[in-house]
Amino acid sequence: MKKWEMALVGPDQSIYDVMKIIDKSATQIALVVDEKEKLLGTVTDGDIRRGLLSKIPLDSSIKEVMNSEPKTITKSTKESQIYKLLVNKGLKFLPIVTEDNELIDVKTLEDINPVKERKNPVVLMAGGLGTRLLPLTEDTPKPLLKVGDKPILETIIENFISHNFNNFYISVNYQAEKIKDYFGDGKEWGCTIQYIEESKRLGTAGALSLVPKVHNEPMIVMNGDLLTKANFSKLIDFHEEYGATATMCVREYQETIPYGVIQSKNHKFLGVEEKPTFRYLVNAGVYVLNPEAMQYIPDNEFYDMPTLFGKLNEIEKETCIFPIHEYWLDIGRLKDYEKANGEFSEVFK
Repeated sequence: MKKWEMALVGPDQSIYDVMKIIDKSATQIALVVDEKEKLLGTVTDGDIRRGLLSKIPLDSSIKEVMNSEPKTITKSTKESQIYKLLVNKGLKFLPIVTEDNELIDVKTLEDINPVKERKNPVVLMAGGLGTRLLPLTEDTPKPLLKVGDKPILETIIENFISHNFNNFYISVNYQAEKIKDYFGDGKEWGCTIQYIEESKRLGTAGALSLVPKVHNEPMIVMNGDLLTKANFSKLIDFHEEYGATATMCVREYQETIPYGVIQSKNHKFLGVEEKPTFRYLVNAGVYVLNPEAMQYIPDNEFYDMPTLFGKLNEIEKETCIFPIHEYWLDIGRLKDYEKANGEFSEVFK
């Protein structure tokens, strides 16, 4: 695996710092080593997500979530054995260590077999009015606003392509022709793009009733005003691993109360908690839906994703949440747009 040295971390580094290292190295793993580079453990994308779901604070040591007994191999391990271990054990990577457990390299399935193209359709919602970004959206639909040197929607599409997704639908309404003129059929990006044209606003789920019912694979649905470095391949793997009918991506949101919060019972004072921080999981605007979920979406009616998930829960279909710990920004307001432009060159270089 290339650039694995960038994924080396110490055992006392915080989960938050390791998250940034994983994102920056693009390896989706961290290798926890001591001062002599002996392997102490590994941290995967999934380890961090499980920690977030267990509400482990991000300032905790990475030791709280790392796998302290990872499967390892030696330099003499044959490639055929490596392949079997990766496939049969469902592993993403295998550290190569010496007899003294010193880390010398890392092998992944991609090192042996190139990643195959993903056939999953990707639906990008790009029909909104963008009223909160006025006056920028008076003459330009929000997905075509430039962040860095290219439109938001172009960055989204290129990010999916980097994870081997090449089959796109773009839902359009407001200034639809400008979006269609810019992207065309997708050949310039080496992908296929088709358009879903809403004659009226149908919501985040309602527009899916217009998607041709020809797909057997899970579909990714994403708002067209998000910038994220989420690994969409891992999202599909997660969705399939848990046998979900629908998966909603979530993001941790923290809110600190700037006062001492009083604890009481009736009239009795019990104590004060100074400036507590509350953590919530919020909707990140990215979803995965199995084809069977489409039958619960009414034709040509406004219908949103939370309503669909509520319906699926009601009929006891499996619904999951997938925490996004990578870079994520909803460009809904002018200050978000300014922030995106300030961060773009560092995050999407």
